[in-house]
Amino acid sequence: MKFNPFVTSDLSKNRKRHFNAPSHIRRKIMSCPLSKELRQKYSVRPMPIRKDDELRSPFKVIFLILGHNRNTLKVTVLEFLESKE
Repeated sequence: MKFNPFVTSDLSKNRKRHFNAPSHIRRKIMSCPLSKELRQKYSVRPMPIRKDDELRSPFKVIFLILGHNRNTLKVTVLEFLESKE
C-alpha cells in the first residue's frame, strides 16, 4: 500500500527519474543502509554504492554491483543464503 500520494510507484517513471537524474541526486538514490558494525566504524547510516560492492538484501540474497554508470544499472545475484532466520 502506498502511503505518500506525492511518490509514484510507476516503474517507467521511476526508471526515467533514475537515469535522467544528475549525479549528485543519483548518488543519494543509489545508497543503502550499513550494518550495525559499519555504522559504528564510519559514523554514518547510509552510504552510496559503487562498482564491486557487496550488498545484502532483506530477502537473504547477496548482490554484486557489476557496473553502475549513467546508462546502465547491472545487479547480479551471487548466491542465495540457505538459512531462514
